Amino acid sequence: MCGLVGYIGERDVTPILLDGLKRLEYRGYDSAGIATLVNSHVEIVKRAGKVNDLENLVALNPKPATIGLGHTRWATHGEPSDKNAHPHIDHTGTITLAHNGIIENYAAIRQRLQRDGVEFTTDTDTESLLQLISAFYDITGNLEDAVRFALSEIDGTYGIIVMSSKEPEKLIAARMGSPLALGINDGEYIVASDASAIVGHTRQVIFLEDGNIATLTREGYEIKTIYDEKIEHKVTEITFDIEQIEKGGYDHFMLKEIHEQPQTVLDSMRGRILKNHGTAKLGGLRDVMNALNSAQRILITACGTSWHAGLVGEYMLEQYARIPVEVEYASEFRYRSPIIRHDDVVIAISQSGETADTLAALREAKLQGASVIGICNVVGSTIARETHAGVYTHAGPEIGVASTKAFTSQLAVLSLLTLMLGRNRGFISLEQGVEIAKEFEAIPGKIQQILDENISEIKTIADSITESTNVLYLGRGYNFPTALEGALKLKEISYIHAEGYPAAEMKHGPIALIDENMPVIFIAPQDKIHEKVISNIEEVRARKGRVIAIVNHDDEQIESLCEHVIKIPPTTDFLTPMLTIIPLQLLSYYVAVNRNCDVDQPRNLAKSVTVE
Repeated sequence: MCGLVGYIGERDVTPILLDGLKRLEYRGYDSAGIATLVNSHVEIVKRAGKVNDLENLVALNPKPATIGLGHTRWATHGEPSDKNAHPHIDHTGTITLAHNGIIENYAAIRQRLQRDGVEFTTDTDTESLLQLISAFYDITGNLEDAVRFALSEIDGTYGIIVMSSKEPEKLIAARMGSPLALGINDGEYIVASDASAIVGHTRQVIFLEDGNIATLTREGYEIKTIYDEKIEHKVTEITFDIEQIEKGGYDHFMLKEIHEQPQTVLDSMRGRILKNHGTAKLGGLRDVMNALNSAQRILITACGTSWHAGLVGEYMLEQYARIPVEVEYASEFRYRSPIIRHDDVVIAISQSGETADTLAALREAKLQGASVIGICNVVGSTIARETHAGVYTHAGPEIGVASTKAFTSQLAVLSLLTLMLGRNRGFISLEQGVEIAKEFEAIPGKIQQILDENISEIKTIADSITESTNVLYLGRGYNFPTALEGALKLKEISYIHAEGYPAAEMKHGPIALIDENMPVIFIAPQDKIHEKVISNIEEVRARKGRVIAIVNHDDEQIESLCEHVIKIPPTTDFLTPMLTIIPLQLLSYYVAVNRNCDVDQPRNLAKSVTVE
């Protein structure tokens, strides 16, 4: 991992590569580099650090070229360093490669080639693939064949771009489990791991499938399988604008995306609520409606923030659609021999639609005969293509590594699914459905109200916990997953240790941690377990813990027990997480800013995790 970009055309390639890498910075990385062909000679500039550091290095000795490739690396094998940064060059000095993914059998390949006298210069798994391509190139004399033969011996995942100084009019790209998109323009082609690096040049894109190898020249492109079979691909038009991936006057992408949520939640609901019928319509699920309506069980599989959304979905679907639901970490799903029945429905949730663990889980579910639904944000992503049916969240590009608007949009889609199934299965009446639909329509305005009314108080709270070393988040019912997500946000971007817990479980262990230095954040809307949460607050106060709470506007009882409160409007129970998470996102943001952390690109994290 993490970002790939390649170009062949008539323009100077270096600014295109650097701009593409900047567009991919949000994915998280620790080094960057570019390789170009200058007078049929490979020129590589790379270093540990940020793309700006690379840009300054390139500017010291600019060399115009019209073909090249670039990479931002998130380290898997080998520490972040200049040596291990991509692109790599083979031992002959003629073939260069950049790679996303993991080569699982790299050690065996490396040992075999070393026995043949090949010297390795990096600690990466990627170099094994590169040197294997080089070995086949010595035999075939053809770059496309060398790539194809080498990939046939690879176990693992890859998105790669390759070029050779011996064939200076050709760029090769291939994928297996790691996304690649090919942008098509007059007389030029740009390939990247994300359409955000392409949209500034063309809107015409082909999303490569697993096992595809694309050969690009200035005259055109050809896509084949790894078995040398030519295939045709549909050209897709990118629908988002370049402005959507700019900061728009905000200090950070994360802050911009938090403030976009009134609109993105509205976009997730738009055209999907049938208010007069008290139900929802999700057209993308048309082909699996029979399976959904008759499902005996739903399995939700996801990672990270999407897993937290799935937990909220479990509460919703069980309460209102009366379907048993299990939520699984996608990374564990296929490795524990799950029991999946033909009448099960599996829902895979992923912002990017490329999460490797989630893809592996949905493929296992399909192999075992389940109906598989995808909920994702990126049109044309692998999950969107491989599931039987699905729903787009329509949140727009999310650049901040810590997910915000994607989470609330996932909650919106799960809420709509719950309303639809509850009505279809007869557990939500027409009158109840109409009331819920009205509450749906009010949610974007209530999110805006939270943003308008609470910034000053949230900044004050952030100042009070900036020096804390631990924070405990507590919630019950629908807001237990919100506590998990709030804690994750604080960990991700401020590097403060935080834990989310069911409030009632606190006394079964975590209460031992509470003292006068421990901030404890309660998510406490006025719901049916409100009195129970008050008891949990009293337990913390008795140990001198510092109580901060998210409450409804008229909740004077809890306000009197707290050091700080954040007030939010009320809504129906299963929609509350779309409101309660907003202050927690902002709190994490302002704490991270206070601590001078890199908010949009937190250390060690990647936006789209395309390795298992």
